[in-house]
Amino acid sequence: MDRAGLKGLKVWVHVLGCRSNLCEGDFLTGALEARGASVSREPEGAEAAVLVTCAVTAEAERKCRQLVHRARRAVGDRGLVAVCGCWAQAADSGDARKLGVDLLVGSRGKSRLPDALEAMANRLPFDGERPFQDLRTLPPIEGWEEMPLRDTGLHTRAFVKVQDGCAHFCTYCIIPFLRGRPVSRPVENVLAEVRRLVEGGCREVVLTGIHLGTYGRDTDSSLAELIRVLSGVEGLERLRLGSLEPFSLDEALLDALEESPVFCPHLHLPLQSGDDGILSLMRRGYTAEEFARVCGAARAHLGDDLHISSDILVGFPGEDEAAFQNTLSLMHRVCLGRVHVFPFSPRPGTAAAQMPDRPAPEVRDDRAARALALGRELLEKYAESFIDRELDVLSEEPEQEGWYRGHIPHFLEARWDTEENVEPNETVRIRVRSVSGGRLEGVTL
Repeated sequence: MDRAGLKGLKVWVHVLGCRSNLCEGDFLTGALEARGASVSREPEGAEAAVLVTCAVTAEAERKCRQLVHRARRAVGDRGLVAVCGCWAQAADSGDARKLGVDLLVGSRGKSRLPDALEAMANRLPFDGERPFQDLRTLPPIEGWEEMPLRDTGLHTRAFVKVQDGCAHFCTYCIIPFLRGRPVSRPVENVLAEVRRLVEGGCREVVLTGIHLGTYGRDTDSSLAELIRVLSGVEGLERLRLGSLEPFSLDEALLDALEESPVFCPHLHLPLQSGDDGILSLMRRGYTAEEFARVCGAARAHLGDDLHISSDILVGFPGEDEAAFQNTLSLMHRVCLGRVHVFPFSPRPGTAAAQMPDRPAPEVRDDRAARALALGRELLEKYAESFIDRELDVLSEEPEQEGWYRGHIPHFLEARWDTEENVEPNETVRIRVRSVSGGRLEGVTL
C-alpha cells in the first residue's frame, strides 16, 4: 500500500505502567499523528497497535503478554503490532514473534519507532511470511533520548519527562536492569518544552522520571536548578514533582522548592517499609528515623499542611508482624496522606526473589488490607484539615450538571456545585464544607 507517511492508518496506542511511560506514550501519539495516522485509545477498527509496556512486577509482565494477544486479535493478521518499553526490553525475540509482535523496541530507542512503523506500514499487505524487526539490535542511543510532546492531550496538566534510568538497585526492583544508567534531559530542552506547553494553554506541569532525584548528576545541573529555572516561566501557575526518593530531598532542593512561587505543596515520597531490618533487606538507603526526619524537614520548609503521599510494600521476605506494625506506626507518625499499597510478589531476576521467610499469601494480603485501611483513615484525616478553608481549584472536566471537579495545590481532588458555567483550565475559589473518601466538597465564593 502506498501511503504518504502514515496517512489514514488507524493506530491504537495503549500504555501500561508509570508516568514516564505515559509521557513516552504521549510522544508516540504526537509523532504518529504528525505523520497522518489516526490515533485512538480504543482498539476497535485499528490497523496497527503501539504498546508501551511495563515489567515492574511479574503481574505486570503477565498483563503485557495478555495485551499483546489482545492487540493481535484487534488488528488481525493484516495489521501491525509494535511493542516498546520495559517488558519489550527483556522479551525473547522468538517468544515475542510467536505472541504476535511485528516490531520490537526496548526501553531506549522509542524515538525510532515511528520511522520503523511507517516503513512496515508502507509494505502492507504482506506477501508470504510476516516480517519481524527487532530495533534492540541497533546501536544504543547514548545520553538523553529526546521525545518532545506534540500535544498534552489535556487542558490543565502536562507530564514532562526529564530523567530516565536508575542505578540504586533495590532488591525487589528489576527496573535498573531494563532502563539502564541514569540520564538527564538538558535544562534548555526542558525549559523550551515547558514554555511551549504553557503557550499552548497548559497551566500545570508535573516533572517525571524513573529516579527523578538523580536529575542533573550526569551533567552540570541539579533538580534544584531545574526548579528555579522553570519557576520563572511566564504563565506557568503550578509545578509539581513525580515520585521522589526520600534520600533525594536534601536542603538545596528544599530551598529551591520553598523559594518557588509555583511549586505545589505535595511530595510523593515512597516509604515501602517502616522497619529498619526490612529497609536494609530492600536496600532502600535510609532508616525509619531518617525517613521521619526528611518528612519533618520538608514540612519545615513547605508548611505543616504539606501533603506527603507514599508507597508501601507489604509481605516482603522476612517481614513479621512486629516489622509490619513498625510500618503502620511510622505511617501514623509522619502523617501520610494518600497511600498506595502493594503486596510483594517475587520478580524473577531480582535479589528479593531468592530471599527466604516470605510471609504466606493470606498473611501478606491481610497486611495489605490493613495498610490500605490505615491509608484511607490518614487521607480522610488530612483532607478534613481543609474544612472551612478557602482554596483555589484548577478546574478539569465537568462532573455532572452543576457540579465541577479539579485539584487544589496540595493534590487533593475537590468537587463543588455552582450555578455559573466553569470552563476547564479555570481557577476557581471555593470554600470546603465537607470531606468524603479524601475528596473535598465545597461551594464557590
